Amino acid sequence: MKKKIPFLLSIALLIAVITVTSVNSNKPTKTHKSVKTSSIRINTETRGIWVSYIELDMNNTNRSYTSFKTRFKNIADSSKKKKFNTLIVQVRPYSDALYNSKVYPFSHIISGTQGKKTSYDPLKYMCAYAHKIGMKIHAWINPYRVRSSKELKLSRNNPYIKDKSLGVEVGDGIYFNPALQKVRKLIESGIKEIINNYDVDGIQFDDYFYPTTDENFDKAQYEEYKNNVGENNAISLKDWRIANVNMLIAECHTLIHKNNKNIQFGISPQGNIQNDYEMCADIYSWCTKSGYIDYICPQLYYSLKNPALTFKDALKKWTEIEYHDNVELYIGIAGYKTGTDADEGTWNNSETILKEEVELIRKKNINGFMFYSYSNLENNKSYKEVSNLVKILD
Repeated sequence: MKKKIPFLLSIALLIAVITVTSVNSNKPTKTHKSVKTSSIRINTETRGIWVSYIELDMNNTNRSYTSFKTRFKNIADSSKKKKFNTLIVQVRPYSDALYNSKVYPFSHIISGTQGKKTSYDPLKYMCAYAHKIGMKIHAWINPYRVRSSKELKLSRNNPYIKDKSLGVEVGDGIYFNPALQKVRKLIESGIKEIINNYDVDGIQFDDYFYPTTDENFDKAQYEEYKNNVGENNAISLKDWRIANVNMLIAECHTLIHKNNKNIQFGISPQGNIQNDYEMCADIYSWCTKSGYIDYICPQLYYSLKNPALTFKDALKKWTEIEYHDNVELYIGIAGYKTGTDADEGTWNNSETILKEEVELIRKKNINGFMFYSYSNLENNKSYKEVSNLVKILD
C-alpha cells in the first residue's frame, strides 16, 4: 500500500492542475468598475489593521497576563478610535503559536522561549476583547515559514525538529516543503485547532509560498512524481509546484467551511502579480474559481508616483481580473512607508497619499482595504497621513 501512495498523490496533483487550468465559461464573475464614492456603503466597508508579531512581542515587559492585556487593549482601542473595524493578528509567524496548540510550540514572542507556555492564552483574550468592542478578528498565519534567520532557536517540540524531512533549509531560513502531503496535513491541523477553539472571523495566509526557484529545493519529490507518471506525461516543475500550493489552498478552504461557514479564508499576496507567479502563487485561479478563497488582499504598497509601479497602475491590474462571485477583493495599503523616502522619495511628495488611495479603491467598487501595520497608526512620521485618511472614514 505504501508503494501506491506516491502514485495516488501524483494523480491527485494532476487533477489539481486540470482544475487550475480548466476554464468554466459559465462561472459567475464580477468586475470592479468605477462608481461614485457616495455609492459605497461606508458602514459595511472592511477596514483592516494588520497587527504583526513584532507589535505583540512581549520582550522588555514582565510577560504577565496583565501586560499582554494592556498591550492588546491599546492596539484594539486605538484602531477602533481611528474607525477601523477588523484586526488581522499574526498568531503563527514561525511554525509556532500565540495560542494553546497541540500541533505547534508556544511562541517565543509571548514567553521569550519557543515551546515555553504562559499561564494565559493570548488568542483567547484577543478574540474576546475584539468582539467586546465590536471589531472582527482574523488569525494571520505563515503556513510554510519555520524560521527566517538562525537567531530563532526552535524548540524540541517544533514540527521541523521532530521531523526534519518536513522542511528545507534555504540560506539561514527553513521552510516546510509544499510538495509533501504530511506538510499539508500539518498546516491544516493547525488551522482546524484555531477554528474549533477560537472565535475568529477569518484565517489569512501571508505572501510566503515557495521561497526559491532553485530546482534542488524539492528535486527528490519531483523526480518521484515523474517516475510515477512517466517523463512524457509529467507537467513542468513550475506547474507541479503551483499544483502543490493549490492543493493546500483548496483543502484549507474546504476544511474551514466544513467546520464553520461563517469564517472567511483569505490570502494577502504581494502586489506584483508576476512576483506572485514566481513564488507559485496561482492568483488567477484563486480569484476566478470557486473553492480556493473567500477574499484576496494584494499588498499594493506603492505610492501614487512610484517610478517602478504606481498604486493606480497596480490597482488597475488587480481590478481587471474577473473575480468569481464568491471571492471578495480588498486592497493592502502601505502605512509603514508614510513619512519615509521609500519608492524613490515619492512618499514625501504629499501628506494625503493614503487618503487618495482609499478614494481610488472606493471608486473601483472595492469594499475594503487593510493597513500595514498597526504601529504606523501611532508613530509621529505617519501622523499627518493617518490623520488625513481617518477624516474620510466616517
